[in-house]
Amino acid sequence: MLNDPLADALSIIKNAEMRGIHTCVIRPSSKLIGGVLDLLKEKGYLGNYEFVKDGKAGIFHVELRGSINNCGVIKPRYPIKVQEMEKWEARYLPARDFGLLILTSTEGIISHDQARKKGIGGKLLAYVY
Repeated sequence: MLNDPLADALSIIKNAEMRGIHTCVIRPSSKLIGGVLDLLKEKGYLGNYEFVKDGKAGIFHVELRGSINNCGVIKPRYPIKVQEMEKWEARYLPARDFGLLILTSTEGIISHDQARKKGIGGKLLAYVY
């Protein structure tokens, strides 16, 4: 039974990266997972991915680059302000300017760097490094 599809998707990616597999299949798909995959592709953690309709929720076929050491969701999804960003970076990321916190905000799904530049907060979704 799936309780958190984003957590399942990130664990599939993490396990495939640890085994050295170059592709993985994420099911079920959602807009949230698609937004996180867009951000990871934009930041260079993932290769291309493709959405395939299967008559149900859909499937993502993802190409991996081997550049993810660890990733996971953050639960509960803490609301954070721009002033608190550094505290959360120190908690979830191993070093300064290394890794990525993923937030959901009024601007959509963004990284902590983009949120800091725009001066907006949001809710923490996940971390990747």
